[in-house]
Amino acid sequence: MLFSNSYKTIFSEVNAEYKDKGSRFITFVYHINNEIEAKEKINFLKKEHPSANHHCWALVLGNDKEFQKSSDDREPNNTAGKPILRAIVAKELTFVLVVVVRYFGGKLLGVPGLINAYGTSTQEALKIATIIEKEITEKYLVPCGYEQHPDLYRILKNNVINLQATDIDVLEQGLIFEVSKQKAESLIKKLKEARFDIKPI
Repeated sequence: MLFSNSYKTIFSEVNAEYKDKGSRFITFVYHINNEIEAKEKINFLKKEHPSANHHCWALVLGNDKEFQKSSDDREPNNTAGKPILRAIVAKELTFVLVVVVRYFGGKLLGVPGLINAYGTSTQEALKIATIIEKEITEKYLVPCGYEQHPDLYRILKNNVINLQATDIDVLEQGLIFEVSKQKAESLIKKLKEARFDIKPI
């Protein structure tokens, strides 16, 4: 169940560098839509930084931030992935991947030092990220013939602010449109009053 009509994410990719006792922690922050995109970003960084000692990461997905995952990538358990994840959650972000690439500097940081380094490096990167708030949307199919399109368009245009032509897909079986979660209930009611069938997709 969703408790909000919107969510926070980042506008575009950012990166930052943090140093501790000679070790370099290069942090990359990405907007992602799914796990596949996350894996592609992680694999890309492994190719870009093949001599790095660790590529630790964490991600949050879902309108409700319900999917969370992290990796220590051979650092001691819970010293890298979890601190990265905590920093993302603290900012209330979702659809975000953070990868911290570590180049070992020769001095051991110890468990507390690692937790601090990975957490701080993520926090510093997120400080420079542009955070945006996006409306949660829902998508519906309205089965109808072409002769019903004018009536349907009129209802959609009158009840969905700033609806663009690109927000509506015309298919052989009907129209697909996307609407903000906040406006969906009243719009569906009006469509049903006009005797249109509506199917969530």
